[in-house]
Amino acid sequence: MRSPLDRLRHAVSFEIIALILVIPLGSILFHLPIEDFGVVGVVSATLATIWNLAYNYIFDLSLQRTSGTTKKTGLVRILHAVLFETGLLIVLMPFIAWYLGVTLWQAFLMDVSFALFYVIYAFGFNWAYDALFPLPEWKDVPLSE
Repeated sequence: MRSPLDRLRHAVSFEIIALILVIPLGSILFHLPIEDFGVVGVVSATLATIWNLAYNYIFDLSLQRTSGTTKKTGLVRILHAVLFETGLLIVLMPFIAWYLGVTLWQAFLMDVSFALFYVIYAFGFNWAYDALFPLPEWKDVPLSE
């Protein structure tokens, strides 16, 4: 399993790269001032980082117990990304509605749009992260689908 320091590096780098992409895209897509979307982005990233640390630890612990390894197949990566974004959606929607002064429905649509972006982003980021920082335990474990 990953160390706490490795998990922190993962969570922080995930959010920094995401913010660089999502703030200007969100501002353009939803016709909001970049400053407002920047606040939503930073608060969301902070909450997501906390969720990321907890979720990935619990997910890896469960995966280790059920399969004997934390190495993820393509199908497990899809499940991992979808479950992560679903949990985050539940947490962020009320904040987005409150801060931007929009209805819960509008916040839901914004949140779902970004959840779709983040599902794809999380899948790619986590695959790249695992390739850049593989764990020694994966060396002799075949990747089965």
